[in-house]
Amino acid sequence: MDLSMQSWLDQEDARTREHVRRYGWAIEYVIGNPVQRRTSIAYTIGLFGLGHPELVLLGADTGTAAGVLNDVGQRVRDGFDLLPGELLGFDEWPHRITVEVLPNPAEILFAANRYYQRPDEASVPAYQLTYDDLQGRFPWDEGYSRPGWLQPRPGAYHA
Repeated sequence: MDLSMQSWLDQEDARTREHVRRYGWAIEYVIGNPVQRRTSIAYTIGLFGLGHPELVLLGADTGTAAGVLNDVGQRVRDGFDLLPGELLGFDEWPHRITVEVLPNPAEILFAANRYYQRPDEASVPAYQLTYDDLQGRFPWDEGYSRPGWLQPRPGAYHA
């Protein structure tokens, strides 16, 4: 690894540590590419330290991703333990999410695994938070109104 890359990683590590120390978790955002039909990926770093899987949200802009992950992260911090299949609603967002196990976290949570110094074979676990469209349909429902590549099924994508 060259010196400039190591310097950048050191700065990112420091930023992540500071956010986790100050807020309880940090949010990592990977920008998608609509032309290539690659979704954006946002995920938490720090909930694993609270004994809970990290959270992943796909296909949302930075503001929406931060709002959802911070809301659900605060619920976890307040003692709410999410379970696969659970359905959650929001006061400030017109969608519901369902909680799904992410079977391939090592292919996505690079910054979280770096933070916890975990090798791929012992990746931190994660839940994918899958949201409905404005008609209340999820990606697996007939008539779902958003492109399928925005919220691929858990395990069907990588960063």
